[in-house]
Formats: sequence, structure tokens, C-alpha cells
Amino acid sequence: MADAGQTLVSILVPAFNEQENVLRAYEAITRTFDALPGYECEIIFSDNHSTDRTFPLLKELAQKDRRLKAIRLSRNFGYQRSLLCLYKAASGACAVQIDCDLQDPPELIPQMLEQWRAGHQVVYGIRRSLQDGYFVALSRRLFYRLINVVSDDELPLNVGEFRLVDQRILRELRRVDDSTPYLRGLISSMGFSQVGIEYDRADRLAGESKFPFKSMLLLAVDGVLNHSLLPLRLASFLGLTIGLISFLMTLIYLVGRILLGQAWPAGFATTTILLLMSISMNAIFMGIIGEYLGRVFLQSKNASRPIIEESLNLSDAAVNCAVETPLRVK
Repeated sequence: MADAGQTLVSILVPAFNEQENVLRAYEAITRTFDALPGYECEIIFSDNHSTDRTFPLLKELAQKDRRLKAIRLSRNFGYQRSLLCLYKAASGACAVQIDCDLQDPPELIPQMLEQWRAGHQVVYGIRRSLQDGYFVALSRRLFYRLINVVSDDELPLNVGEFRLVDQRILRELRRVDDSTPYLRGLISSMGFSQVGIEYDRADRLAGESKFPFKSMLLLAVDGVLNHSLLPLRLASFLGLTIGLISFLMTLIYLVGRILLGQAWPAGFATTTILLLMSISMNAIFMGIIGEYLGRVFLQSKNASRPIIEESLNLSDAAVNCAVETPLRVK
């Protein structure tokens, strides 16, 4: 609990095999709040079942400082699911999400708090520059634009996970029951007053990135499918277009054959190509439909609900809140 007159801020730090960065992140965050009068922090780590010394290091720090709290999941439930656990466990007046590798600067937190005090419920960091390689940086930029184009919601460009959210947002996130959440889009789509702060993203100094191209691609798929029906609409539109073209070609063939007496060539190659194209497009569209149906299936059985193996300095209520399934209204 925060001291009288001080505002409690929850700092949410997802971690997976970050033994080189845990201490650095803890020291950088505590140093920021030690120089920030009027605020107290709780630092909540989620260990997504690391296989290195991440959790033992967190145990050592938690014994020395009660402000550090942590949950260890029973297996790797994915980045977004572990994030949702953190948001649900937060008890501060607001919460700031920051990566353990410190590519997003804790020194920006005071500016975020100023914007929050000014009345904004969400304050997000806008990545002015990236230290990734050219291909990765270009992929990120293209993804941000793609998700904004196809989404039914207005999502800010060049915005990652570094953000502050008000307690009002935290209450809404505790009601979320999603087997494949996409939190940056979910928070953006909630509305309220949102503002961005530009910053230059630093390079990773220690450890290895947990987001290779494959992970970024899967995140992009989650972002598109969670916030847009465009793939399904595109499949329907192309299906209708191809059906119309096929009908017109059949009509032209019948008119030419019956009324005009045209002797059309056999056209085996053309028929084969069209047939293969039709099969390929059907397979693609069935795959799109399958992605949506798969998400409905996972949601219905609630198979990916995180299980907490161990917690540090967290109350039973906070632990239960992190993984509980909201009641559905029938």
C-alpha cells in the first residue's frame, strides 16, 4: 500500500528468460521513483515460465524489497496472456507497462504521469526511431499501418506496448476473457482520452530478443483477426467476383456455341489453370475461416487460462484476480 498522501503506481514488467535484465530493470524503475515525490510504486513481474535464473533472481529481490512482486506461470502461455495477468493483478491508481530489456526508457514515466494528471486515461509511447535492423524496422512500420487500415478501430501508428493506463482501464481489463488477446489494440479501442509521447527506442543491451520475425508475424495475425472482419469480407467479395466472372464466361460460351456456331478450342491448359486457382483460393479462404473458428473454439473451452505456479509479495486476492474468468451474463 502507498503511504498517506502518495499515489500508488503499478509498474508491469513481463519477463521470459531475462536473467541479464531483471536487476537492471528493477534498479532503473526504483531509481526513477526515488526521484519522484508524491508517488509510490509496486513493481509486478510476470515470469512466463523462464528456464534460466529469472525467477530465482526475482525471489532474491522480493525478499529485500516488498515493492517488488511477481507471478510465475506454470508454462509459457504467450506474451499477451502474461500481460493480461499483470494488468488484472495491478492495484495502483494507474499502471505503466514496460519491457524488461529497458528498450523503453523508465525516465519517460514522469512525463506520462504528468499527462495522466492532466486528465488522460491512456498515455502511450510513440516510437520515433527504432534500433532494429532495416528489415525488422520496416516490418514493424508496415504492420502498424496495415492494422490501422484493416481495423474497425482507430489504432495509433508506431505504438508498441509502452503505455500508462488509468485505473478505469484496469477495471475494464479485469472483465476481459479472451484466449487470444491483443492488448494494445484492445486498450486503444476502449476510447477515453488518449495521448502519445514521442521517444527514441534504445537498443537491447543484454539478453536476446523474445520477438523474432515469426512471433511478430503471429502477433500481426492476432491483431488483424481480433480487430477486423476484413479477411472474411474480402473472402466473400472475391468469391462473389469469381462466381460472377465464371457465370459471365459460361454465358458467353453458350451464346457463342449455340447461337453463333463457334467451334471453341479444347482449352485444356486454361481449364487446368483455372481449376488450380479455384482450389488454391478455396484453401486460402477456408484457412481464414478456420482461424476465426479456432479462436471461437479456444474461447469456448477456455483452455488457455493461465495457471500461476508461484507468486511473490502478492495478496491472494491479487493472484486470483490475475487469472480468474469473468462471469458471463446469460
